[in-house]
Amino acid sequence: MKPGIHIEIPGFGRLELTALLTDYTGTLTCGGRLAEGVKERLAALSELVEIHVLTSDTFGTARHELAGLPVRLLLLEGCDHDVQKARYLRDHFPPRHVVALGNGNNDRLMLQAVKEGGGLAIAVDAGEGCAVEALRHAHLLIRGAAPALELLKDPRRLKAILRF
Repeated sequence: MKPGIHIEIPGFGRLELTALLTDYTGTLTCGGRLAEGVKERLAALSELVEIHVLTSDTFGTARHELAGLPVRLLLLEGCDHDVQKARYLRDHFPPRHVVALGNGNNDRLMLQAVKEGGGLAIAVDAGEGCAVEALRHAHLLIRGAAPALELLKDPRRLKAILRF
């Protein structure tokens, strides 16, 4: 069992995060390539939490870009990827122990379930934009995957953003 990320945020509550569920395209990448600094941050975070990448893989680069990283990759098939991501979350984790990252409409249900379930939902704009529905279901928006992952490495920064 990994140690997780634990932080008490005044007015927000206690976060006890043991898993990171993240979209790939547009969240960790721009144009299908991992953003600078993401590999190193994913590797470092994998020592604290389980990392699961759930993706439609629009550019077909996920396997190559994530090769060698300690993450579990789930390539989604068919349509209704928003439903598939939310189902994966519910089938594998209590939402209160999850931090979810996403930027697209197909991330909205996962972000919503995490937010409503007491976890941490983060909308990420890695340079390709962020769907309004994803924003509506997130606790915060951050520009760039590396800064989003860096927030998780120093939870005091989350405290500064989310406290009431």
